[in-house]
Amino acid sequence: MIVRERPNGLRLFFIMRGSIVPRIKWPLFVTVLLAALVTVSHGTLFRLKITMTPIPFSLIGLALAIFIGFRNSASYDRYWEGRKLWGLLISLCRSLTRQTLTFVSSEREQAPNWPPYETGDPRTRMVYRLIAFANALRHHLRDSDSSDELQEFLSADEVLAVSQAHSKPHFLLQRLAYDLRRCIENKQVHEYYAASMDHKISEITTVYTGCERIKNTPIPFTYNLLLHRTAYLYCFLLPFGLVDSIGFMTPFVVGIVSFTFFGLDALGDEIEEPFGVLPNDLALSSMCRTIERDLRAALGEVDLPAALVPVNYRIL
Repeated sequence: MIVRERPNGLRLFFIMRGSIVPRIKWPLFVTVLLAALVTVSHGTLFRLKITMTPIPFSLIGLALAIFIGFRNSASYDRYWEGRKLWGLLISLCRSLTRQTLTFVSSEREQAPNWPPYETGDPRTRMVYRLIAFANALRHHLRDSDSSDELQEFLSADEVLAVSQAHSKPHFLLQRLAYDLRRCIENKQVHEYYAASMDHKISEITTVYTGCERIKNTPIPFTYNLLLHRTAYLYCFLLPFGLVDSIGFMTPFVVGIVSFTFFGLDALGDEIEEPFGVLPNDLALSSMCRTIERDLRAALGEVDLPAALVPVNYRIL
């Protein structure tokens, strides 16, 4: 995700990183080249003069602009919902950590036979498992491998168990629930407070499921296909409707119109999947680092990792 000060003046016209231009440069180039050829030939194709007026292009352009605007609104709704879900996840992790450190005792009244990866202070283990969950969810949404990154927060035995799980985020939430049950069995937390903590775990599951819903349910392909075809046909035919009225300015006007339509179309594609690694996608790595820093600070740790702040077009 790109976060930086708003460029002013001529810088707005020359910034490429984060711009949509790299994605549309070739269709834009072909369209302007076609407009130049139409201008040179005065709209004649194979000795046949193609005469078109600007009127149909005005009507089609208006409908196409409304169509693109509606589609981009739907894409931004997905983007903003993803951001709200991750904002809620940060809040839930902070709240659950506060409850864990406040209501869970570090002393056990009886020594349970826990698996090797469930030893030590349960409060620290539960907090670190929350950090591992956030990072596992990020990798799950980006279809990347989280094993190396989880080694910092989980024991070697549990990392192996997570790597073999069907869903790593779900596995970690299940282990978190097991931790809570063990604390109840060993009288380390009152059942009243445990019920509230379990509700927080259920809310985290809802966030996880909501992110999966956005990732696995894209805007229908036929919808995007119709928009792409209409935009390209409109821009390719536009020179024939303008050449008789504006002459040598045709390539310039066609370039501006094509840049607008192609750019809005590509921007909708980019933010439709908000959990990716494109420049304008959500900064999931930065939000995971925020969770890690806040939760480790709550544990009393001083040597915290540096915050990941997207500056100067860094992608996180």
